[in-house]
Amino acid sequence: MSTLKTSVLGIEFENPFVLASAPPTASVESIDKAFEMGWGGAVLKTITPDDLEMLEASPRYQTMRSKGRIIGFQNIELLSHNSVQYWCDGIRYLKKKHPSKVIIASIMAPVEREAWQNLVRVLGETPIDAFELNFSCPHGMPERNIGMAIGTSAEVSILITSWVKAVAKKPVFVKLTPNVTDITWIAKAVERAGCDGFAAINTVQGFMGVNLDTLEPNLCIDGYSTYGGCSGEIVKPIGFKCVAKLRQCSNLPILGMGGISAWEDAAQYIALGSDIVQVCTEVMINGYGVINGLKSGLLKYLETKGMESIAELKNVAISKITSHENLNKNYHVYPKIDNEKCVKCGKCVKICNESEHCALKLVENSIELDKNACEGCSLCSHICPQNAVTMSIC
Repeated sequence: MSTLKTSVLGIEFENPFVLASAPPTASVESIDKAFEMGWGGAVLKTITPDDLEMLEASPRYQTMRSKGRIIGFQNIELLSHNSVQYWCDGIRYLKKKHPSKVIIASIMAPVEREAWQNLVRVLGETPIDAFELNFSCPHGMPERNIGMAIGTSAEVSILITSWVKAVAKKPVFVKLTPNVTDITWIAKAVERAGCDGFAAINTVQGFMGVNLDTLEPNLCIDGYSTYGGCSGEIVKPIGFKCVAKLRQCSNLPILGMGGISAWEDAAQYIALGSDIVQVCTEVMINGYGVINGLKSGLLKYLETKGMESIAELKNVAISKITSHENLNKNYHVYPKIDNEKCVKCGKCVKICNESEHCALKLVENSIELDKNACEGCSLCSHICPQNAVTMSIC
């Protein structure tokens, strides 16, 4: 029998699916509902000192679609509007009603020792399981020298992490930004400062384009816009890369996230080194009920693989990731055409000829390969509309 139960730094998760700090965790009532539906935990929408002003823009969301389906999401939403006392009362209520659920307090404050330590002391009196330091919000807050402005500075990240660790009695995770040249630079810094683990990634700073009819930004606020945090399927490759690089540079626990919409995404994050995963955008698009497919799909996968728990899946792919320099340059694959699937549309020939190599030809209603010209790039296998091309070493 396989199980989804797992443990991170002594924190017991009934399943590895946790709601990320975002609109779906903005209220006690919402989190209560999510817990009833089966989520293993929740990271509260980022809590700040009560005197930190939050003025929102309207509208503040935009999407990117492909064939009618949302593949990307941009937001310029800020942090929690609820008071610290609201969250203290809410945490106690939720823990009493759902003692098996994990609650992590996301926090942010100005770069002031007392501001950070006061939040930790007050929230630490509640039965929370851990803290998540938001060093990575990419919009609004960096203009006040917090959020991503913290997470792109090793010196400031070290300073605040050490302040928090000096008073925290619960594990401390640092939520890292992908909006840096190398995420491991900040990760190594906060690890030296004593953090207990990482959360990665926060949203990727981006811009959702221009309306060609009005020539205004697609996310338009009274004629203007700004750069915001992008999430959803479009950021998944960035999330995968960041989690893998974190695992290659550290053995600390990782709360992985970025574009998770299906159990397969979660399984890949775990195979790359995540201990548990956080989900946001998929919930904002389809609701808390997505947890059912996430749990059942991952559990069935573990059973199919003969794995008793996600502990057996964690890190299994990380040893297969190396530098370009270390890749075997003597390994060579060639396209193999499945003639039963191939409809002789000629697209593979056209693209091969227009993308450098000219190794494929359409001769008398047949696709022929010139092995001497073929570089084994695999482009033909990816653009074939019939999936009739596979790559093989012979």
